[in-house]
Amino acid sequence: MLYMKKKYWMIGMIMMIVLSGLPSFGARAGDEDAPEELSQLYARSAVLMDADSGRVLFGKEEDVVRPMASTTKIMTCILALENMQEDEVTAASDYAASQPKVRLGVKGKEEFRMKDLLYSLMLESHNDSAVVIAEGIAGSVEEFAVMMNEKAAELGCSNTYFVTPNGLDGYDDGGTHSTTARDLAAIMRYCIKESPKKDAFLEVTRTKEYSFTNVKGDRSFSCSNHNAFLTMMDGALSGKTGFTADAGYCYVGALEQDGRTFIVALLACGWPNNKGYKWKDTRKLMEYGIANYQYQTVWQDMELKDIKAEKGIKKGDEFGGDAKIPVKVADADKDFKVLLKEGEKVDVACDVSKVLAAPVKEGKKVGTVTYMLNGELLKEFPVITTESADKKDAGWCAGVLVKKLLMQ
Repeated sequence: MLYMKKKYWMIGMIMMIVLSGLPSFGARAGDEDAPEELSQLYARSAVLMDADSGRVLFGKEEDVVRPMASTTKIMTCILALENMQEDEVTAASDYAASQPKVRLGVKGKEEFRMKDLLYSLMLESHNDSAVVIAEGIAGSVEEFAVMMNEKAAELGCSNTYFVTPNGLDGYDDGGTHSTTARDLAAIMRYCIKESPKKDAFLEVTRTKEYSFTNVKGDRSFSCSNHNAFLTMMDGALSGKTGFTADAGYCYVGALEQDGRTFIVALLACGWPNNKGYKWKDTRKLMEYGIANYQYQTVWQDMELKDIKAEKGIKKGDEFGGDAKIPVKVADADKDFKVLLKEGEKVDVACDVSKVLAAPVKEGKKVGTVTYMLNGELLKEFPVITTESADKKDAGWCAGVLVKKLLMQ
């Protein structure tokens, strides 16, 4: 297990070095073209992301590693949803019962339905519920952290390292419990857009009030959603707050309007008594996205020339020269749209082989059409052959000679 944690820490360090040299998709705080309205954010790290593409539309120290407090719990929740059994019951350990506030108040050996604990986790941010969930899914907090780090790696969140399921400040031999604003937004994107349990995640995180009992039925609990963003803006989808002494106030949230979905992630967004800073930053970033970004159809039809197949012969063209093979763009998407702001331009490039070596099969990939924005790949489409050609080998030549002799 120690080896696994060190492995993810090393991957994260390598990828952080690699990614630091890549151009940013969108504007960054401090750039000449950075929007003036976003120049005074309270958060030390901030991201505005297009949830459909994963493109960062604005970033401020978006790749700086910082603690993330209870925003951690979006990962805990989605892993529980993806791994728990229907109506699964789990018992609280003494370790879970010892977790600091904020807590549900579980007791050692007390049994709960896993699905109930998810509302405790996401609505009230109970730290003990997070541990009960982690132990119920993986057997221990340490093993659950391995699952969290594996999922982060799958999502490309190489600057993220999980130690706890609740986000309390902590570290182990593998590193410090931390993430980046970019990675945190990417995890939320997975939760609401890509996970097979995305609908269940949204159902839990959008619930206003929830009540339940332990399995025995002798204790009752009520939860209220503390995500103020849900009633702050039209189209608010989901979100999670967080705070620790090291992390400061943190937030990650999502909003959908007019077919556009935006994600905001904030780290180190003030300390007491500035609890409201995260809401001001969230609104400012969301309003910037809504006002400035619209979907535009960027598909371009390509005029593709036939490709010569050297020593190739097509059926029915027995006495011709080298075959000419027609090609097309596969999986063409004439409705291909990209979220763009005024002045942004998508560059389209076509790279196709000029000559093919026979034999050639129909459906062979011979090139690509790429759509780029600010030097970053948005999407690529393969170019394929639409006909086949055999090779003019010795047997073919002999056959042609025989035919010519017979025609004399």
